[in-house]
Amino acid sequence: MAVVSGNVPKHLVSSARTGFLSALPTIQLPWQRVAMTINMGEKNVDLVDLGAVPMPVESKGPPTVQAMIEKTLEIKPRSWDITIALSYNAVQDDQTGDLMRKARGAARNFQRHINNRVFTVLNAGDASTYGTGYDGQEMFCATHTDKGAHYTTAQDNEYDLVLDPDNFETVWVAGQGFVDDQGEETGYNYDQLVVPPALFREAVNIVKNEWAYDTANREKNAFDGMLKEPIVSPKLDSTAWFLVASSEEIKPLIVAMREAPSLQASWFDAAVGEGGMYYFKYYGRYDVFYGDWRLAILGDS
Repeated sequence: MAVVSGNVPKHLVSSARTGFLSALPTIQLPWQRVAMTINMGEKNVDLVDLGAVPMPVESKGPPTVQAMIEKTLEIKPRSWDITIALSYNAVQDDQTGDLMRKARGAARNFQRHINNRVFTVLNAGDASTYGTGYDGQEMFCATHTDKGAHYTTAQDNEYDLVLDPDNFETVWVAGQGFVDDQGEETGYNYDQLVVPPALFREAVNIVKNEWAYDTANREKNAFDGMLKEPIVSPKLDSTAWFLVASSEEIKPLIVAMREAPSLQASWFDAAVGEGGMYYFKYYGRYDVFYGDWRLAILGDS
């Protein structure tokens, strides 16, 4: 609940809260296709996943008990805030509509901040700048292994390939070979290219062109219609591109939400110009973490 100074009229607090909330349902941003939100009940949480469910085995008598692997990832949110101001004179001049606009802008900017954070973290996944995955490795690396898994060969989701049709196919095929900790192919549908603005044209030609554009032969593009419209983010390096399984129940990134952004406090300061200033502070606690590396492949950095 917001902490409200007695010097702030109730209708202003209502405008600040209502304007913020009214903007939230209208905001749809690309991060929701590559990250999932987890609501945290505590300030620090160890996420626990029991790994893949075993495949059926032939029943020949007593049950064959198959173990599952426990995976953990520690997450801890950060604090973020936006504080906006409205002068006493503006209120007296019936310009409270300006407060509503600022409140809606604050809501949009929190969502934009989450969006930017998600793609910044994705872009940095070949290093440990924003942490590592559950296996202690960077999100994108050539030596992924699960301790106690039913496979022994390290798995690779990090490539150094310029985006073109042949290299895209190389990465797509690699994704089809990923196995879970039981040693079974995941079967994930890699249906989302994520690119910077400089690679948008190339990406569209790969996923939306009926014909293979890189050859003079009348050759069909095998990937036409298989993928969604490319996501474009200026937060990515100019040569970076990613192939993501965006339609799965889980996502490659996690937005850990301890406190959803909302109006936290409002107060009045009579010591500033324009007759004094009303302040409205919006506050949230969240951050972005790496999930299952199998859900995203780095084509190039």
